[in-house]
Amino acid sequence: MVNEMRALLREAAETPPADDIDLAAVLAGGRRQVRRRRARFAGGLAAAVVGVVGVATAGVLAGQTDAGRDAAAGGVPRPDGPVIGLADADRAQEGVDYDVLAQYTNEDLESANGQYYDGVTDDGLILFRDGPHGVENTVRYALLDPATGDKDWLPSLDEQGQLRPAVLGTDRIVLLGARGESGDGVRASVYDRGTRAWSTLEWPGLPAGADLFQAEPGPGGRMYVGVPATVGSPPPGGWPTGPDGEADDAGAEGETYDLWSVSLTDPADVRDEGLRVGDVAFTDDAMVWTDATNGRGGRVHVRDLATGAEHDFDPHSGERCNLLGFGVVDDRIVLSQYCGTYADGRDDRVQVLTTDGEPVTTIQGDGIDGWVTGGVVQVTSYQPERAGTYVYEPGSGRFVRVTDGVSSWAVGGPSPDGYLLWDTPYGERTDARGLVPGATQWLARWR
Repeated sequence: MVNEMRALLREAAETPPADDIDLAAVLAGGRRQVRRRRARFAGGLAAAVVGVVGVATAGVLAGQTDAGRDAAAGGVPRPDGPVIGLADADRAQEGVDYDVLAQYTNEDLESANGQYYDGVTDDGLILFRDGPHGVENTVRYALLDPATGDKDWLPSLDEQGQLRPAVLGTDRIVLLGARGESGDGVRASVYDRGTRAWSTLEWPGLPAGADLFQAEPGPGGRMYVGVPATVGSPPPGGWPTGPDGEADDAGAEGETYDLWSVSLTDPADVRDEGLRVGDVAFTDDAMVWTDATNGRGGRVHVRDLATGAEHDFDPHSGERCNLLGFGVVDDRIVLSQYCGTYADGRDDRVQVLTTDGEPVTTIQGDGIDGWVTGGVVQVTSYQPERAGTYVYEPGSGRFVRVTDGVSSWAVGGPSPDGYLLWDTPYGERTDARGLVPGATQWLARWR
């Protein structure tokens, strides 16, 4: 079973994939298909198909890094503002920078689906997923106490499709899934931790095309959901081929969505927010969004939630930068981007800005993703020499390397401030794709 399969499938078609898609053909497409959109939902998803398909990451990604290469000499362009590369990271130390709370190993995800840490609740419990398994794609969930290892198995859940943890609160858990057999819309499976009962929530007033993967929890117990508005398309004749032999769609026209919001308690409470957006994220006191996503992101907009005051700015990401991941932490905005392929490697960037648009730093390299989680910026590198998980602290500017590898499987989920999930490979390489069959997940408290 593929975790985070949409990262592959969105690249294979302009519209969400049909049930009869050729997964082998998608996987053969290479690393850009693996990376696209991976930063947004890092783990926690399972496609409703029988069997296991490997997401080839570390084994098929190659290239060099180091920021600041001279573009005039044919190298990767240097971003505006301060720039760091993976080589600038210090080594994080267990017991100093973080404390490991739990770990779990799936020994062979090449042959069978397994059990996963799907995220961490606000009170520090692990949402533990078993499955999907069998022809019915059966899934069950537990809340795992990392201190004792005890699992509190939740009641059976009727919804067995592709589910994404959206809210992992102290009083309820919200898993988002597609609505109906056609998957045209969004529904929520809500677990009340007090009554220990599941309920299903649908919103009849929400347009049928609402995108499960463009849903973001916001203030006031609301979920903000995107309804597709415009979709970019390849130029006549298709995308040019980069030096690595893959299609290079850097600088592509981005996708846009009409923004709606829904109540997580009242199915009749549906609101058209009257905004056309790309990506959306929230701080405690601000809503932040871009003009577009999955292509040129355009301007960044910031709205004060208390006063309604708004401002926007040009993030100066670069002419060829596609926005693939977006988040905010405190007063920092984080953009994960693909900015083209050059003779000496891909230009991947994790750009950090203030909410006023001032550049803080850009982490630049070949084969990296970045996203906001646990109150920090987590960066994954797939470079053979520097593969691993890295952490950038927006408050201090500290940049550290946590691990020396990442697994071949996109696993994990959301976590509250102070907690981090990462994965490392388990086992030996077994096939031509370079897939390592197993994965170990780690939960740590970040100091």
